Parts: sequence; C-alpha cells; structure tokens
Amino acid sequence: MLTSIALYAGGAATLAGAAAMLRRRTRRTGAALLVGGVTVAAAALFWPVSEEHVASKTTHLDEAMPRWQFNEVHEIHVDADPRRVYDAVHAVRADEIALFNALTYIRRGGRTLPEGILNAGKTKSLLDVATQTSFRYLADDVHEIVVATHINRGVAATMNFLITPEGRGTRLTTETRIFADNPRGARIFAGYWRVIHPGSDIIRRMWLRAIKRRAEA
Repeated sequence: MLTSIALYAGGAATLAGAAAMLRRRTRRTGAALLVGGVTVAAAALFWPVSEEHVASKTTHLDEAMPRWQFNEVHEIHVDADPRRVYDAVHAVRADEIALFNALTYIRRGGRTLPEGILNAGKTKSLLDVATQTSFRYLADDVHEIVVATHINRGVAATMNFLITPEGRGTRLTTETRIFADNPRGARIFAGYWRVIHPGSDIIRRMWLRAIKRRAEA
C-alpha cells in the first residue's frame, strides 16, 4: 500500500506543480513540485517487486498459492456462529457492499460489460457471479472458501474467506494473493496493482462489513 500512497501523492504533487506553473509568481515552486511529483510517482510505479512465501501450509489458501508477489489481508469480528458467517459470505450481493458498484464502474471505465466481477448486478450473490464467470472454487467448506482466477498470461490471483470461531462469535479474514510466474509479468502487473490497490482495499473492507451485517441480522 505504501507504493500506492506514494504513487498518488506523486500524482497530486505533479498536478499541483503544473497548476502553479501557470502563474508567474509560483513558477519556481511549481517546477519543483512538478519534478518532485514525477520523480516520486515514477519511483513508486517502478519500485522493485519482491516475492513472499508461507513458512508452513496451514490453510487451503496456503496450499493453493504458497508464493506471491502481491497481497492484501483484512479481517473483522462477527457476532454470529461460523455457519451463519459461511452462509452470509455466499449470500452477499454486490449492491450490499458500499461503494462496490461505484468503484467497479470506475475500474471498467464506465463501459457496459457482460456479467462478471466488474458488473455484478443485483440478483445474484457476488460469489455466484464470480464463480459462474472467470473465477473457480478451489475450496468451499464452513472453515474456508477459496476462489481463483487468471488475470493475464502467467498471472494468477487467489482469494479466501477464512472463518475462525472466536469467543462468542467468529473471526472472518479475507486475503488476496497474486503470483506472476515470470519477472516481466510481475513488473507489468506491479504498475497496475499500485494504481488499483486503494480501491481494492476499500472493496475488501466494505465486503467484510456487508457479510457482518447479513450474518448478524
């Protein structure tokens, strides 16, 4: 996420610098902002990619994708038993997830696309839409749900919902891992990931909150 923050901060500085250069009094400051912004944005965009791996495989996700270059993890406590949480994960629709439709509209550039994760509609659960289009189930039980897809040639994404009993409720964790099987694919995807990561982060958090609301209802 730090590289995404740096990328957007650099972009903002670049725009501010360009605007400042339009005025004679602030041209020098604008030029400094412009150069600094471009430098920071470029550094964030092309920052080297590193690979991570699990030390020991304890989940279905670990089995499915033990190595990755990109990931994000979010969790939430739900005041409901694991079965209700599992059912809620399978039932939540895109229109129950705050900002989902707005962010996916931006992601697809306003285009009208066939039904899929970027155009999920309001009649099916989001998991049903995903697994009936580009995603497939790798695991599906009351403890963990894992889905996967291919993003580009040599680039795969895997996401889970880990359901763990916790006191009088349940700890629900979701993690997304992305693995590119070659350095060039990793470099190309890195730029895309750093642009979309803030939006992806928001969607995952709102998705968990929607599941919590449904499970606790």
